[in-house]
Amino acid sequence: MDLASLLPIAAAFLVVTVSPGPANLGCAFVAMRHGRRAGVHFGQGLAAGLALWGVLAALGFGAVLAASEVALMVLKLLGAGYLFWLAWQSARAATRQYDPAPMTGDGQRWFRQGLLLNLSNPKAVFAWMAALAMGLDASASPAAVLLATALCALIGLANYLGWALVFSAGPALRVYRRLRRGIESVVAGLFALAGFGMLRAAFAR
Repeated sequence: MDLASLLPIAAAFLVVTVSPGPANLGCAFVAMRHGRRAGVHFGQGLAAGLALWGVLAALGFGAVLAASEVALMVLKLLGAGYLFWLAWQSARAATRQYDPAPMTGDGQRWFRQGLLLNLSNPKAVFAWMAALAMGLDASASPAAVLLATALCALIGLANYLGWALVFSAGPALRVYRRLRRGIESVVAGLFALAGFGMLRAAFAR
């Protein structure tokens, strides 16, 4: 597999990955409110979920999922439920007293939350299918598919870690502490809107 085939895949996946969405929004919010360590663990969980969808897409399960209306509906309903839960958590956070000390809890908790967020997001598998289709065809070797999948997984990991590092840095924290309640209220609203959008997509024909 040559560079000319990898570049379109990487470019397409990068555009989708860095675009604002529930995963990036969640990573930024966790990093601002709970500190860099929590944000990094959350981002690693997001990357693991994204990579798992990539493996499934590379193995052909993505096409099977896309063709199954029932499976897609169930996944979308689960995703909507999780987004509504995140909206509720953000709304509750807006009403609580802010503790500027970073949370020192188990990093596995944040990893699991990030993992669940991307595993419950059916858009992830379509992003993989679209990206891989940019540079691969039916004649692509297993090694080429593996290389493209690994490259995109690394792009996803770098993106989430970047969000965690940027939004746990001094300037972002100062803005967050000054406008905390407003930011958390907006985040809650965005999660709720994403949940309603996924809920509507689950019942769309």
